[in-house]
Amino acid sequence: MAGDLPGMKGVDGTAFEAFSMHELTAATFDEGLRTAGDDLAVVFFWGVDCFNCEVAKKTMLAQREAIEALGLRWFHANVYADMALGRRFALHGVPTFFFFHAGKKLGRATGWQGLPQFRLAVAAAREKIAAAGGKTGPQDGS
Repeated sequence: MAGDLPGMKGVDGTAFEAFSMHELTAATFDEGLRTAGDDLAVVFFWGVDCFNCEVAKKTMLAQREAIEALGLRWFHANVYADMALGRRFALHGVPTFFFFHAGKKLGRATGWQGLPQFRLAVAAAREKIAAAGGKTGPQDGS
């Protein structure tokens, strides 16, 4: 399949490449999120042979400009291969998108309900950042 992820035959990685999604594992998760700096980060939790994950990737690609306009720092994690992450975030299904700022979890969007709902989830995460004065992560003295 065109766009196969290295080492994962049949997994289309086109969306991961298009949105510059960095892969995270249980071992690299926290350090990987730190690379987002002050950006709003989103982690796309997915699994191999997940029909809804493939639908999400394809519809995101079809609306690429609108997704890019959200100004997110993207990551992805295959929780079927890394069940520790699925347990850590109490996932009961994929796709699931978690939003983070400065290492702090701000919210989630379960499933791909379409771009309007995804925009609402992004807006809710940004509102939490604004309400915290942009200081959502660990603070000096805390």
